[in-house]
Amino acid sequence: MDIVFCGTPDFSVPPLADLVAAGFNVKAVFTQPDRRKGRGQQKQKTAVKLEAEKHGIPVYQPTSLRTDEIEALISGLNADLMVVVAYGLIIPQNILDLPKHGCWNIHASLLPRWRGAAPIHRAILAGDEQTGITIMQMEASLDTGPVFHMYPTDIRPDDTGQTLHDRLSMMGGEAIVACVQELVSDSLPEAKQQDDEFAVYAHKLEKAESQVDWNQPAAQIERQIRAFNPWPGTQTKINGDELKIWAAEVITQELPEAVSPGQIIKANKSELILQCGVDQLSLTEVQKAGKKRMSIAAFMAAKTDWHKA
Repeated sequence: MDIVFCGTPDFSVPPLADLVAAGFNVKAVFTQPDRRKGRGQQKQKTAVKLEAEKHGIPVYQPTSLRTDEIEALISGLNADLMVVVAYGLIIPQNILDLPKHGCWNIHASLLPRWRGAAPIHRAILAGDEQTGITIMQMEASLDTGPVFHMYPTDIRPDDTGQTLHDRLSMMGGEAIVACVQELVSDSLPEAKQQDDEFAVYAHKLEKAESQVDWNQPAAQIERQIRAFNPWPGTQTKINGDELKIWAAEVITQELPEAVSPGQIIKANKSELILQCGVDQLSLTEVQKAGKKRMSIAAFMAAKTDWHKA
């Protein structure tokens, strides 16, 4: 089975590594161009490029697949299948049609729920109990193709964007190997069309979403904190301090008097609890600008003037 692989970030690495380990012939890897990152603005190779180089796989980094040269290149590879995961470039129909079995996508949701750029984070933010990996036949439109298999996983109460990302990435590797093996053994079921009526779009994350709206219920803010961990993070200002909240717990208690959302209702050497639109939120891990992450006890040790209960 000759495969062309398209992917870019860390999420794409386990599927590539697993395809190679399973003995499939990955003839070429397409990944986005190297970008300048960090304070030194040094060019850094993509995660997929680094993995491909470990296995001696040729790497191509075009800025677009909409050129005659790229079409000729991919056509000349004569691949049986193209596997795409978090590539980041649009793949036009003429490229999708080149491999013998077309192009398959590894998508991090149970389609048609959470089509689009940020399915992992949106699933946590929405309070979904399950998500998973979908292996589908690609079409020119976004995440609408017919589905071969879906592999569910529960969203745990302590899952963050990072932990769920890592688990689904590993699942994606296992899933694509299983599906390609079914293709080779002629046991792959016919792909089923998605029901567009149940489609939900996972919009790209924006930095502006990181601010806490204390008018929201505590449960919603707690999901925001987990979903946006590590990026874009969850930011707020408390008593003049700009804080990033890394972890918090929902508290439900009846208060003797009315308090406003965002108001501190309890602050001592080990606790900082704020009122939300519904219920309260106990912050457990925070970070001040330019400082390291710290427990709420470490943070409150320097805030004795905040102590009120």
